Amino acid sequence: MDITKDIQPMTTFRNHSAEIMQHLKNTKRPVILTVNGKAAAVVQDAEAYQHLLDLAAEASAAEGIRQGLEDLRNGRTRPVRAVFDEIRADFDISR
Repeated sequence: MDITKDIQPMTTFRNHSAEIMQHLKNTKRPVILTVNGKAAAVVQDAEAYQHLLDLAAEASAAEGIRQGLEDLRNGRTRPVRAVFDEIRADFDISR
């Protein structure tokens, strides 16, 4: 992050939005917008934001796998046939 370019007052963004949008596109770094000297919003290039979402989804999937493996190690699993039989019984579904 370059604090001289990546932190801008909201009024600067309002008055120079085209230049700031070009900066976002070129650097792929977010710009923090301030109001009265305090961070108020973050503006980010759409492609960079999508990349951030993709990373979050990967991390979520990895955490789900980690939890599943932990459940397996600690015996917190059931045979799939038992689960399906329970679902069939709960919803009155015949085989």
